[in-house]
Amino acid sequence: MTSVSSERSDAVPRAAPREAWPAVRRGLACRCPNCGEGRLFGRFLKVVEACDHCGAELHHHRADDFPPYLTIFVVGHVVVGAMTIASTETDWPDWVHMAIWPALTLLLSLLLIQPLKGAVVGFQWAKRMHGFGVEPASRDGASRQAAQ
Repeated sequence: MTSVSSERSDAVPRAAPREAWPAVRRGLACRCPNCGEGRLFGRFLKVVEACDHCGAELHHHRADDFPPYLTIFVVGHVVVGAMTIASTETDWPDWVHMAIWPALTLLLSLLLIQPLKGAVVGFQWAKRMHGFGVEPASRDGASRQAAQ
């Protein structure tokens, strides 16, 4: 049984590790996690198929609901904290609160969702999640057949 597991580990080559923090920082800047030069988004939240600078495929991402969750988490803490401080330290009328806090919530949400999605895509790229670790030549099985 141990010989089978050692054969499998020998048959699958290990890819070079990718640094997570530089990829996350590039994603936060809405840039390609590989080179940091190409655009990550073609539209507001639509990730490009591939980097226009280095050609890295980016369509593998599966960010799903995590960027909105992070946005809600961050914006909620900031707005609720600021609202609590403002309501205890100021004597603003209710209409001022009703004007400020929903507008601030919307603004912060729109400003944060894209960079946070970029950070998630950068992290997935660095950790080779969801197909980011598959090299283009090995996807069609040609490299596996050549190895055998």
